[in-house]
Amino acid sequence: MDRKRSDIIADELEDLIVDGSFADGERLDEVQLAERFGVSRTPIREALQRLTLSGLLVQYPRRGVFVRQPGPVELVEMFEVMAELEAAAARFAAVRISDAALGELKRNNEACRASLDAQDTDGYYRDNETFHRIIYAQSGNAFLEQKCINLHRRLKPFRRLQLRLRGRLAQSMAEHEEIVAALIAGDGERAAAAIRVHVAVQGEKFHRLIASLDMAAEGSRRQAAV
Repeated sequence: MDRKRSDIIADELEDLIVDGSFADGERLDEVQLAERFGVSRTPIREALQRLTLSGLLVQYPRRGVFVRQPGPVELVEMFEVMAELEAAAARFAAVRISDAALGELKRNNEACRASLDAQDTDGYYRDNETFHRIIYAQSGNAFLEQKCINLHRRLKPFRRLQLRLRGRLAQSMAEHEEIVAALIAGDGERAAAAIRVHVAVQGEKFHRLIASLDMAAEGSRRQAAV
């Protein structure tokens, strides 16, 4: 399926914000962005709206749209909450998931495997996003599902960036397989523990993520100075 132009632009803008090309607090101009991407203002407006909903941008009436980068402390706090929300979803899903949804998870994992083999990080992320949304839905708790979706959306650029760290794709794939095995076994505590490890960015994983953000921002600043 062809992706909407606005979705492609939103992903590219995410990368530019995360790597420091657009600084925290910087105003984004629709006209300049339309010229930069060679499109009309409509897909730009749609992309900005998506990033505003995710929390990466903030819109002020009569002032415009501005970049809003979370700091390291806020970022780790969000990942901690995300890990616990997903653990709850997996625990519920272990006893509520349908056979059809399990089949869908297995097929989704096959797609993730193909993206891993091709070293297609963004393709893997899109399949990974579907993987998690199946689990949210199969928790059987609509309130929890919506909370998971909202925070997942907020953390999307950083979850995408994580997958670019060396060795992370293969590690993520192995974690997916453990989550699926726990769900097949109907073991809620095992499923919760597996997805908590998968999502959390504590310790070395967090330090690598922050270091990659700092390196990307420094590279962007050097490029701008040339």
